[in-house]
Amino acid sequence: MAFGATGTGTTDDSNAFINTWKAACGAVSSSPVILIPQGKTFLLKPIWFQGPCKSPIQVQVKGKLLALPNLGSWKGLDIHEWLAFSQVQGLIIDGQGQGQIDGQGYNWWKACSNALRISNCVNVRLSGLKHFNSQRNHISIDGCNDVIVSGLHIFAPEQSPNTDGIDIAGSTNIQVMNSVIQTGDDCIAINTLCSNINITGVTCGPGHGISVGSLGMNGEVAKVEGIYVQNCTFTGSTNGARIKTWQGGAGYARHIIFDDITLINTDNPIIIDQYYCPNCVNQTSAVQISDVSYSRIRGTSATPTAISLMCSQTQGCTDIRLMHIKITSAHSSEPTSSKCINAHGKYTDSIPKVDCLLP
Repeated sequence: MAFGATGTGTTDDSNAFINTWKAACGAVSSSPVILIPQGKTFLLKPIWFQGPCKSPIQVQVKGKLLALPNLGSWKGLDIHEWLAFSQVQGLIIDGQGQGQIDGQGYNWWKACSNALRISNCVNVRLSGLKHFNSQRNHISIDGCNDVIVSGLHIFAPEQSPNTDGIDIAGSTNIQVMNSVIQTGDDCIAINTLCSNINITGVTCGPGHGISVGSLGMNGEVAKVEGIYVQNCTFTGSTNGARIKTWQGGAGYARHIIFDDITLINTDNPIIIDQYYCPNCVNQTSAVQISDVSYSRIRGTSATPTAISLMCSQTQGCTDIRLMHIKITSAHSSEPTSSKCINAHGKYTDSIPKVDCLLP
């Protein structure tokens, strides 16, 4: 407000935010704070908050950030991101359980704009925010190291297209914890060049599950390893623990753990899909999937096939391990089942049995 914002929700406050950022980024004092006050609503155009800055910055979001809803108002602006933070070290964004970010994406779900993007940043803390109706991905994290995301509630209608909750790419040492994600696409998607990603205590659904991928599109060489998904719940989601790759890709996805997962009326609870493409034609190259563990997964499946391990016919998946699995039908007394293509590994104590696994 000190830099001229009105906080009425009807007047464009973008310039006030830009000037506030310039002052905070250039401040030599330790840990300057940008306060977005409670009870105010700020209407904003796309803004790029560019670093590097002279000190770590804390952004306290106690009020509401609102995107311009009219597509015509974005003419001449970058429509790929709404709010983007880039090359900032020691960034804290804290909603303290009351701050809201509303992308007003209803008119944008045929377009492609990410609501909040954090790129090429180090030592980021994002917590206590409510995100609504992003134009596309609610939160995109790319090219970052040491990011902790916690206490978020992300919501978009089940039928809203491409509204991923959190999309992670080219990043390492990322933690997502204790959050509720309800969207029209992946609750969390982990893309190429990612390592040491920890996801704990996330409730997903509706949505398309927690996904490694998609990987390998247009011959991409994927590099993904060290993915840990633990103590998560899927409720009415179209997938649960998912790995998805395109035919014709290369590289690897390995050292992946899904552990302590609860399923409630979930389609495709455990799924590896190496045919994630329209009109797939089997090709000689594929992303190599290996060292994947599924353990302590229990609950109900909305589909008869609870475990689907559809691996490349040429590469196959190796060292797939399932243990202490109990997935029953959500809608009938009929037993659930499993199916495989060229999947190698072993299972113990599993309902359904996974006899289609090859040695």
